[in-house]
Amino acid sequence: MRILSHKDTAYAKFVRSLDRRAIPNKAGNKVEGIVSAIIADVQKRGNSAVFEYTQRFDGLKLNAKSLFVTNKEIKEAYSQIDADVKKAVALSRKNIHSFAKRSMRKDWKAKNLQGVEVGERFTPYDRVGVYVPGGKAPLVSSALMTAAFGQAAGVPEILAATPAGKDGKINPALLYALVESGATQIIKIGGAQAIAAMALGTKSVLPVEKIFGPGNSFVVEAKRQLVGAVSIDLLPGPSEVLIVADKTANAKFIAADMLAQAEHGGDSVIGFATDSKRLLTQVQKEIELQTATLTREQYLREVLKKGTFCLLTKSISEAIDICNAFAPEHLSLVVADEDKWLNEVRTAGAIYVGALSAVAVGDFVAGPSHTLPTGGSGKSFSGLRADQFQRRASIVRMDQKALQKSLPAVETFSRVEGLDAHGKSVSIRVE
Repeated sequence: MRILSHKDTAYAKFVRSLDRRAIPNKAGNKVEGIVSAIIADVQKRGNSAVFEYTQRFDGLKLNAKSLFVTNKEIKEAYSQIDADVKKAVALSRKNIHSFAKRSMRKDWKAKNLQGVEVGERFTPYDRVGVYVPGGKAPLVSSALMTAAFGQAAGVPEILAATPAGKDGKINPALLYALVESGATQIIKIGGAQAIAAMALGTKSVLPVEKIFGPGNSFVVEAKRQLVGAVSIDLLPGPSEVLIVADKTANAKFIAADMLAQAEHGGDSVIGFATDSKRLLTQVQKEIELQTATLTREQYLREVLKKGTFCLLTKSISEAIDICNAFAPEHLSLVVADEDKWLNEVRTAGAIYVGALSAVAVGDFVAGPSHTLPTGGSGKSFSGLRADQFQRRASIVRMDQKALQKSLPAVETFSRVEGLDAHGKSVSIRVE
């Protein structure tokens, strides 16, 4: 862990480095070039390219028939799910739907100054794609935190993509969660080739209108390059948390939250900022004690070494300033005057307020999606929401009186802009 005090000479420079911007593909042109080539190949050769990349990267040989999860595979998965898993999935989905219904945009209409009826109408997309990463753990919760929002919004077709194992099978619990979350089709592919297939379509895969979900650097870069061919939700990268706490906080809880986030491994970023030297020392000791008891100790120690920082700040106010510059995916705010400091937070994907608000509850069952902006993108992006599964159209309706009242201004704009046909299209109706 990197541990710095506001008294250290390196402190100011390090704090400045935390003022991040989510620069696309900052890993370098290597990722950009590889992804660009994959997208071009999928666009040109469709299924053949998708199958070749899947065999090369995942060791799985697919064809047009085995690409999709079958009803038989779904039935087998359902028979293997324990009752407690079904109960947990149902609870998470119920909370997600409840949260989603409250955050969806509603149709409205009103009259403007000339009596023209104006309004907005919101309808669900017809077909969306959700991506669920594979890798070291079956991300059952990620299926819920993407597809279930589309389900709540009323999207009729949800295509899910997740890489299968070399045996061609998807983890039963993940498959169960995808189906329960409204996935109408599931394809056994991952990586940039999966994003390209969903966005551009192949002989077997019908293209989608918008893509949701997290992924590795290749997946995120593919989403970035395909903006325009398809809409996307956001560009979520490696997981991260920042904990801001004062002397009232519980060191055991803070250490546990830091280790829970570090459990994602890889390029995860874990931050802790406090104005209490005593708390900082206690948290360091707790991290050591708890790490030794956990099954993913290897991943934890890697993240603790490479991606974790602890700061002793001058004040909580300074810690909040650091948060707003850092724009963390998750913020855990554990301070005496919660509401006061909560009002000062401007940039965070999700805010967990109070000592008992464990981030892991939000990851799995609280209701808001855990697909959130990372890498500083929280300054300009929000986390995945139900209203992102809705299209918006403005509605305009006029009667003769409203048209007449609008005419003088229209004729003025038409004259100034040199667009006399515009003015005529209104005046001809009034005449």
